Amino acid sequence: MAMRVLPTLAALLMLSCAAFAQEETATQPPELVAPYDRQLLRLSEVLGSLHYLRALCEANEGNIWRNEMNRLITLEEPSPVRRARLIARFNRGFRALDETYTICTPAARIAADRYLQEGEKLSAGIVRRFGR
Repeated sequence: MAMRVLPTLAALLMLSCAAFAQEETATQPPELVAPYDRQLLRLSEVLGSLHYLRALCEANEGNIWRNEMNRLITLEEPSPVRRARLIARFNRGFRALDETYTICTPAARIAADRYLQEGEKLSAGIVRRFGR
């Protein structure tokens, strides 16, 4: 009789452990993703790109693009994970152009203008579609 109870007991123990693990995971809130996250991540990257290119081409704007990124984060109030993701995209935009342009060239100026246009388009689109 003990031999038949042992496998049943082991199965019950495994099921209860699995249920406990699921319950523990269920109590942790899932990472919230806004419907505009894809656009917001791209905007973060564009801001990083502008921060690099505009300074390289001596636009004399100081930290305006970094400040805009900080403002975006402040307004968005993201979770720590989402905040890190936004900052990583800003840095990715900065570093990608740091590796491409070492001096301000006509191509760098054109790229900066295109990033300005893309940033305006993304911002307007986010506000138009998801704004309050």
